[in-house]
Amino acid sequence: MRVRASEQARTTVVVVTWRGRDHVSACLDALTLQRPHRLLVVDNASDDGTSGILAEHPSLPEVLRSSRNLGYAGAMALALERVRTPFTAWLNDDAAPGPDWLAALEDALDADPRTAAASAVLSTADGYTQSTGVRLTADGHGADAGSEPAFGFCGGAALLRTAALRAVGGVPAEFFCYYEDTDTSWRLRLAGHRVVSATEARVTHLHGASAQLGSARFHRWNERNRLLMLLRCAPGRVAARELARFTALTFALPLRRALGRTVSDAANFHLGPRLRVLAEVALGLPRALRARRGLDRTAARRVWAEWAGR
Repeated sequence: MRVRASEQARTTVVVVTWRGRDHVSACLDALTLQRPHRLLVVDNASDDGTSGILAEHPSLPEVLRSSRNLGYAGAMALALERVRTPFTAWLNDDAAPGPDWLAALEDALDADPRTAAASAVLSTADGYTQSTGVRLTADGHGADAGSEPAFGFCGGAALLRTAALRAVGGVPAEFFCYYEDTDTSWRLRLAGHRVVSATEARVTHLHGASAQLGSARFHRWNERNRLLMLLRCAPGRVAARELARFTALTFALPLRRALGRTVSDAANFHLGPRLRVLAEVALGLPRALRARRGLDRTAARRVWAEWAGR
């Protein structure tokens, strides 16, 4: 397995794990079949025996163990400090790449120097395609892309040019998890780079193995990070509009319920989590505006016009 980390390696594969005891071995097993690469696993303070599995795995990964759970975004930001290869792969611990995964991703970047990121195809165990990348909705949400051209890469399994990633500010560690891939893709496009889907790079993915999809925390992170992303990357009118919409709906919910109107019982329509989102956006606003400094307004309008709502 040391051959996989030879001087020939152009990619550092970063696997982020948190309580991955039940699935991280399948991910690491699949990586032994790839092109030569360096393997760095960030263990987000797992307390379920994951560390023992990493220590005993024959791939002998370099392990960076955090003293606390940094989330996916925080762990990727931490790992980026240790990457010395031209390419950086993002890989979920519940994703098992096919044997040609890394080769297809590297070939996609080699095909065009303007391409800064290539997204793999993520599928379920029964072959259903979950994602070929990320699309951008008309209200600034990131959503899984299907057959349409992808706006951005899916952070579950993708390859980026390390220098381009660092040049646009790296990974937004403060996001914790969700939207770090869409935000990074947006900043790459604003800088003039391309993002592509590498359809030959295929991954079997256990979607949501490390998160409770639909929970209050899930919606809190999604809504907070979407708004912060828009404040960092979108045209000013778009960011202001979506922040105003979220705020107006938040304060209208109690009135709607008082009037007996039907309101969804989903977690993202509960007042408490929405108020927390607004509080955290307010706290993150100075940092988001600093990240926005130097934003080319013409590029921001062009990217939005080209990709929003596709």
